[in-house]
Amino acid sequence: MIARALAAPGRAHRHDVLVVPGRPHRHDVLIAGGGLAAGVLLRALHLHGGPPLLGLPASLNLLALTVMAGAVLLRRTAPMVALALAVPALVLDFCTGTLITTLLMFTDVVYAAVLYGPPAAARRIPLGSELVSVLATAVAAATWHNPQVLMIGIGIALVTVAPAWTGLIIRNHRDAAQAARLRAEQTALLAEMDRDQAVAGERARMARELHDLVANHLSAIAIHATAAQTLDDPTATRAALGVIRENSVQGLAEMRRLIGLLRDHKATGAEEPAATPTLDGLEALVAQARTNGAASGLTFVLDDARPPTGPGARKPPAPVELAAYRIVQESLTNALKHAVPGHVRVRIADESDGALTVTVRSPYGDRPGPRAPGSGAGLVGMRERIALLGGEFDAGPEAGQDGSVWLVRAALPAGGKEEQ
Repeated sequence: MIARALAAPGRAHRHDVLVVPGRPHRHDVLIAGGGLAAGVLLRALHLHGGPPLLGLPASLNLLALTVMAGAVLLRRTAPMVALALAVPALVLDFCTGTLITTLLMFTDVVYAAVLYGPPAAARRIPLGSELVSVLATAVAAATWHNPQVLMIGIGIALVTVAPAWTGLIIRNHRDAAQAARLRAEQTALLAEMDRDQAVAGERARMARELHDLVANHLSAIAIHATAAQTLDDPTATRAALGVIRENSVQGLAEMRRLIGLLRDHKATGAEEPAATPTLDGLEALVAQARTNGAASGLTFVLDDARPPTGPGARKPPAPVELAAYRIVQESLTNALKHAVPGHVRVRIADESDGALTVTVRSPYGDRPGPRAPGSGAGLVGMRERIALLGGEFDAGPEAGQDGSVWLVRAALPAGGKEEQ
């Protein structure tokens, strides 16, 4: 928008520096040609202001007319050059028998200088024209002592002040309209950026939810399907198939719940989707992990170190509960995928500073037997959840009392911000 404004016709000045004029606008060519022809016709018919002054030949008013026509050609592409030519041409015209067409073209040049010239000129020309009108009237009154000099002042004002202020008013309206268009474009651009950010945030949230809801069940299905293919034991195969069926049914139910969240239940008349998981469901989550990890030699222990719940007990905000639940769920899923046989310990506690901490320790090392592939999206999702709530998150191997462990630790503020 700014580039277009700078490149628009009439912007022959930039930072009040005179530049080489461009090609005249076709309307300016028509005005200059028409004014020149009309002036020549009036001169031929002897329709001019009067005899020349200061002993100058009358034919010089044709020179003034020609210079004024040339100034009109530059009124849009080089308005300050046009004004610099028009002023001496007007003085010469006044001294050699005034032609009305020369005066009319001068008013057009003054108007264009204010409208198309630099901002500084647009401020100074109207004030200068007023000063010239007042001084010329005062000098005429002091010289002739005739009441008719007031008519001279009015005529000078019509030639200088009126076109200058007309150009200034139109320029102010044009600049206001241009600023309004620029603000509208900026508002539309900001709205589009906000929409894109909202869409990207919603897609990221949906990706986290989809991963957290389904990855646990699919990981268990992949592990037990691989075990059923490799083990030559009918009993173990039946147990693996049972786990596969159970996780398939649960995964399908989770997918249906996610689809219900995405649908417009108000438009379809459907009921509200299932409630958001809370920390009260951790025991069931760990129990499911025990079932899924039994064939891999994994045991799962939940240590809930929070104070007993009661009427006066402090309950974390819903986004914090959901984030803590998802951290545990994803950590258990990763343990089923990658942990070596051993104990997986889940601990949740309220710290003295009011933060809710979630810690998951799983055996770490080279795992024998079947394992499900990982994409790394789970760790990314956990970090995003914690970052949205303004908490702290760490995940990685570390040395423990019973060997190397994979430690996941998250600290969530009790007054966590609403997840976006």
